[in-house]
This record gives sequence, structure tokens and C-alpha cells, in this order.
Amino acid sequence: MVVRLADWWFRRAHVSEPLLFSLLSLAFWYGITRIVIGWLNYLAIRRPEHRAAPKQLTVAIFTTSSPGEPLEMFDRTLAACARVRYPHTTYLLDDTRDPAYRELAERHGAVWLELAGVPGAKAGKINRALERTDEEFILVLDPDHLPFPEFLDRVLGQFSSADVGFVQVAQSYYNQDRSFTAAAAAEQTYAFYGPVLMGLSGYGAALAIGANCTFRRSALTSIGGHGIGLAEDLVTAIRLHARGWRSVYVPEIVSRGLVPEDLTSFYRQQLKWSRGVYEVLFTELPRNWSGLSARQRLLYLTIGTYYLCGCSTALYVLFPYLYLWTGAQPAAMRYAAFLLAIAPVAIIGITVYLFVQRWLCDPEEESGLHWRGLMLKIACWPTFVAGTFLGLARMDVPYVPTAKAPVAGNFLRLAWPHLALLLIYAATFVRVAVQRIFTEDVALDRHPETVWGMTLFATVPVVASLGALYAAWQSRRPARAGAWGEVDIASIGGSE
Repeated sequence: MVVRLADWWFRRAHVSEPLLFSLLSLAFWYGITRIVIGWLNYLAIRRPEHRAAPKQLTVAIFTTSSPGEPLEMFDRTLAACARVRYPHTTYLLDDTRDPAYRELAERHGAVWLELAGVPGAKAGKINRALERTDEEFILVLDPDHLPFPEFLDRVLGQFSSADVGFVQVAQSYYNQDRSFTAAAAAEQTYAFYGPVLMGLSGYGAALAIGANCTFRRSALTSIGGHGIGLAEDLVTAIRLHARGWRSVYVPEIVSRGLVPEDLTSFYRQQLKWSRGVYEVLFTELPRNWSGLSARQRLLYLTIGTYYLCGCSTALYVLFPYLYLWTGAQPAAMRYAAFLLAIAPVAIIGITVYLFVQRWLCDPEEESGLHWRGLMLKIACWPTFVAGTFLGLARMDVPYVPTAKAPVAGNFLRLAWPHLALLLIYAATFVRVAVQRIFTEDVALDRHPETVWGMTLFATVPVVASLGALYAAWQSRRPARAGAWGEVDIASIGGSE
């Protein structure tokens, strides 16, 4: 099916402008390749059997605090940590220089470690805390996540094999209903924390994510501590895999956290991530190449090139306007023929996407087309392009923790790329309509199907921009209170 599509696509008669056709082919086959890799990954979907947690393991929970993060949120997080049933010690790695955080930690039975000014942001504090503690296992918990009482009971048994270096669990959220941005951001994670990570786990390549990951201390020690950088979780995972440590993914919701509720925070998070993955692609992957299996190499190549989707989307945005204004056409294809050629791949792709939703962590709540997440992903292409440029130029982006409380944003500052695209689209549509109705442009009259086909393709990112504009409008006046205040700590979790 894909081979048949390739045979049709690369026919000589389809080449109109060689350079433009090459760029279009790179964008198109980048997307198709990622779809095929996803299908191959689904073939290894695996749900590990639960193993009871051994008794008398020594366990630490590390959560970090930074200046500006709300004290009220830590009150909830530390209270939830105190309710985790398996014996453990909670450590607050504090960088605020505010005595109220020490008092709060002591009130909830946590150990307060002052780590002000430690370089390396969150990962730097983790490494310094490793020097001052001795527990055999360390759960790294983001301060906006509330662990369920059964968290450690569902994880520690997976370390029964001595070569397991870390165990990752799913992420879920308690604020995804508070805004369009939050719902879209959550939807973008459903498949990843369901069938995607379950497939990676089946191939022995489950990733470490920044929150809810439990590490074996000896594993971290073997690589010199937790990785540091914008993608510190990926850096840590690739180093551990290269050293021969295995990883396990447990697709269970045993905590809930926050997703960005406003567009400013979401854009900042996406820029940090899009810049950070190139550290893995350009630095960590070459260094660790020899220690990785073939599947792990493919995994990290796939992750390292994920945000090139911004560049491919930019080309999809550009090409219709290039043709409609100048007549320059990348490919000489009839749109009806293209739709017939791509239809089998598209139909199977959608069918597979819906089929694998049976492996979502919470199918009842998470199933669907996830249209909000798709809209915001397409509309985020300027941010992804910026991250790619910064990555190629090796330009640093400051490590700024994702905002834990909603941030009010300026509508025009957030919306101007999408407003500009709407204006360009409107002007182009009017121009095409006028030419079709009132003039006899020979070039356009020869290819009316191409004209309206290009107009249709130009419409897709415009529709996605409408979602971003709505999110930007909502972000003018986000919710005043933090979502953690709406959570009843006594009611979360409950599995025995």
C-alpha cells in the first residue's frame, strides 16, 4: 500500500518544479514515514504483568520547588506524598530561599533540603540530592503532580529484574477541563501514554518522562547522575539504555498533574521541548550510538526529528499560496488522482488510530478523534520552526519550569501569526474568486481543479488557526485560582 503510493508519487510526469517537488516530497514522506514507524511500534504493544512490591525496599520521593511556584500547590502535593502507602521518605528539594517551604515540608513529614543556586535546574537539584541521600530507589515527581496512595505498590515490583534501571508510569491530569488549551494539551498525550509507550516498552525502549519516573539509584550512578538539559529526561533515558539498563512502562494512572491552561505557557513548553530534543539528536545519540540496539537507535532518531513537523507544516502552508499568487507548482498531479492514491493510507491510518485506543490508559475518558489536540499541533508550527532553528544553530533556551498557575497573555502577541494567516487566506480567496469570475486567465482556466485543490489545502491550517485564536482569546483572562484547590486529596486513588 505505501510502496504503491511511493510508486505513484515519484513518477517523472508528476515533477513540475524539481526543487519545489523535492521539498514537497521531503515534507510528505516525512509524515508517511512516521505513520509507518508508528504502525510498526504498535505491533509490540505490551502491558506488563503486575508484580507485587517487595517489602523493605528503601525509597525516596524527590520533588523540587523553584522561585515563583505557588506554596498552596506544594501543600497539596506534599499531603498526597504523605498518603503514599509504601514506606518511603519524601524530600523537598527547595530553591526558593523562602522559610515557608521548609515549614510546609516539616508539617507534612517531608525532609527539606535547601538547594538554592544549584546549577542545572531541576536535574541539578536531583543530582545534588542524590549525594545527600542513600535510598535505593528514587521517584522523581513534578511538584504539580499528586501521587495516589498505591503509586509505589504498582511500580516497585517491576524492579525484580536487576537490569531494570527505571520504571515509567502514565501521566494524567486534573485540570484538562479548564480551558481549550488544557484540553488540547491533554489530548496530545493520550496516545503517547497509551499504545505508543506500550509499544516502546514491548521493544525494550520505554522512555523516561520528566515526571512520575522511578529510578534505581545504581542505574543513575552508573551514568554519573541524572542528565541535565532542556530534555533532561530523554538524555537520562538514552544514557541508561546505552549502558544496558532496561526500562519498563506501566500504563496505569497512579497520579494526576497539570497541563498548561493558557497559550503562553503552552507555547513556552513546546519551544523548550522542540529545542531540547535536538540535544538528543545532535549530541547524545552520536555519543551513545554504539551502546544502543537497532530499535533504540530508531526510537531516538524518531524522537529527535519529531519537531521537524513544524517545517513540513510550514511548507504545506506556503505551497498553496505560492501557486495561487505566482503559478509556481511543486507537482503536476491531478487532485482526484492524488486523493485516490492517498485514500488507502489515510483510511487505514484512521482505522488503526481508533483501533489502538483500546490500549489508552483510560479508554472511557480518552477515546475520540482528539481534534483539539490536532488543531493546536498544526497551529503550533511557528513555535516548532523556531525550536528547530534554535536547535540547528545550537542556540540556548533558558530552562524555565512550565507555569503551574494560569498566566494571562496578550491576545495580539499570541494570535498575530494566525491573524496574519487569516488575512493572507482571505486576500487569496478573493483574488482567486475574482480571477475565476471576472477574468479569463488562461493558466487558471486550464487547471480549475488545481486552483480549488490548492485553495482547499490552504484552508486546513486556517481552520487549525481558528482553534489557536480561540485559545489565545481565552488566555486573556485565565482562571484566577489554581486547579489544585479543586482536588480532594482524600479521594484520589484508592486501588488496593
